Amino acid sequence: MARYYDQVYSWKDYAEEARRITALVRRWGRSNSRTLLDVGCGTGTHLALLQGRFRCTGVERNDAMLRVARRKSRAVRWVHADMERLELGEPFDIVTCLFGAIGYVGTVPRLRRMMQRLARHVRPGGLLVIDPWLTPQNYQDGHLSLTVHDAPGLKIARAAISRREGRRSTIEFGYVVGASRAPLRLFRETHRLGLFSVAEILAALSDAGFRGRFYRKGFSLDRGLYVAVREGLEGDAPPASRRRVVRVR
Repeated sequence: MARYYDQVYSWKDYAEEARRITALVRRWGRSNSRTLLDVGCGTGTHLALLQGRFRCTGVERNDAMLRVARRKSRAVRWVHADMERLELGEPFDIVTCLFGAIGYVGTVPRLRRMMQRLARHVRPGGLLVIDPWLTPQNYQDGHLSLTVHDAPGLKIARAAISRREGRRSTIEFGYVVGASRAPLRLFRETHRLGLFSVAEILAALSDAGFRGRFYRKGFSLDRGLYVAVREGLEGDAPPASRRRVVRVR
């Protein structure tokens, strides 16, 4: 769906989300924050908007998504990599993981390993912002949705049905795409994402060496937002296990 991703999500207020990220950096980040890494950057719209404020790097494992992202900016460094195996060898002032991408790690043990990997990419005193996927409590099994993009020369209809399988969500998408002077296209995709509770994500953040908070007011779909500051001194490695008091606001 990479070719049509930006049209399907044209309703999403990326500009407001970029503004909020910048505001969070001013409030919680280092005063001299300059570098930003977006993990699971998709088609790169957030980074195209943030590149004027930060020196940006985007990581994405989907080749087709990355091709779309590269067309949006030559100033952003685009990296083809799996976020669960990420090793860039450098820390950043800000790391983001947005629009539910963290859900693709699937299980709690993989979530905990992912947080340790992210910690290696956040400079001590730096900021981690996670826009999460749904929790087990607010996931709607059997939920149906329909998204329509209606523009001159391009019509897209996407139907989706959500199923729950234990602690995982499965979403089946069906697309009908009509474009001028082209055959009608029909295709399907299935996405599987883990359902993590607020407590599980906060514990994973804490064990990776972050002081984390969960804010109930999130971004476009209002799934909440995690904001965490990496503890320690420059050059420190994240601790193997550390439990701290975490807060929900």
